[in-house]
Amino acid sequence: MNASVPTVEHTVLEQSLLGENAAMRSVRAQVAKISLTPSNVLITGESGTGKEIVARAIHAASPRYTQAFVPINCGAIPEALLESQLFGHVRGAFTTAVQASPGLFAAADRGTIYLDEVGDLPLHMQVKLLRVIEEKNVWALGSTKPVQIDARIIASSNRDLVKDIEAARFREDLFYRLNVVHIALPPLRERREDIALLVEYFVHALNVKLSTKFLGVDQEALNVLTNNPWKGNVRELEHVLESAMILGEGDMISLPDLPDYLVTAIGELAASAALRDVTRRFERQHILAVLTQTHFDKKEAARRLGISLAHLYRKIGEHAIQANGH
Repeated sequence: MNASVPTVEHTVLEQSLLGENAAMRSVRAQVAKISLTPSNVLITGESGTGKEIVARAIHAASPRYTQAFVPINCGAIPEALLESQLFGHVRGAFTTAVQASPGLFAAADRGTIYLDEVGDLPLHMQVKLLRVIEEKNVWALGSTKPVQIDARIIASSNRDLVKDIEAARFREDLFYRLNVVHIALPPLRERREDIALLVEYFVHALNVKLSTKFLGVDQEALNVLTNNPWKGNVRELEHVLESAMILGEGDMISLPDLPDYLVTAIGELAASAALRDVTRRFERQHILAVLTQTHFDKKEAARRLGISLAHLYRKIGEHAIQANGH
C-alpha cells in the first residue's frame, strides 16, 4: 500500500501505527526513541486504540527483540491465581500445585512483559509489583529465595489512573515507576483523516486472511465509515470490515455490506444535524424579526425575547446579524 513508512523498522509497522494524523506521527516518533532504551512505558487510550500493538512495536524495535514478549491481561486472571501466574510457585505451594511453575515474569526474563489494563490489579498485587520493579527479582509462592529477573515492563490502561490514585484505587508510587515514558493513543474519532488509510490496510490484510479479492470500499460506504463515532476504535473498524468482506459480494464493499447499526447511526446523525440547521435558521429569523419590530432597540428586543441583553449580543454575533437586518 502507498502509506509512508514510519521511522521505526518495517517489521513493526502495524495497523495502529498507521496514519498521518499529528498524534500518530508523534506516537511513531516516540516508539523509535523509546525502543532503544530499557525504561518502563505506560500506554494509555480507550479500548480498541491499539495499545498492545504499540507495546509489541516497542519490543520489536528494541535490543530485546530476539527474546520473549509476554502479554498479560491483568483483569482476566482470577485474583486467587494472580500471584502464582505472575511470579510462579514451587511444587506443593498450594493444594493444586502438583508441579513447579516459573511464572510469567520469569518467562519474560531478558525480554518484555506487557501488563495490559494494569489499573485492574488489586492493591495487594500492586504492592508486590512495585517490589519486583524496585528489587528486580521475584519470589515464587512457597519459595525461600528470590529469582533475579531482567524484564522490561510496558503497562497499559484505558482508565484514568490519576483519578484512580485520588480514589485510592491505584498506588501513586507504582504509577510513577510505570509512567517513566507515557504514550497517549488518540481515539479513532479524533483522527478521521486516517480512516481511509486504515481501511486500505485492513482490506489488504483481510483478503489474505479470508482468501477474498476485494479491491476496496466504494465512496458511499467510505463516507459512512469516515463519519462513524467508532466507540470501539480501530478494533471495531477491523471487525466491521471483516464482517462486510465475509457477507459482501462483488469486488467492492458497499453500503448494504455494512452492519445495520452503522448505517442507522449515521442516518440518525445526519437527521440530528439537519434538525440543528433548521432550529438555527428559525432562531436567526425570529431574532431578526423581533429586532426589526423594535427598530433594533436591543434592550427592548431582549425583553421581548425573554433573554438578557448580554445573551442577545452573543446571539447577534453568533448569527452574524448586522444593523441593516442582514
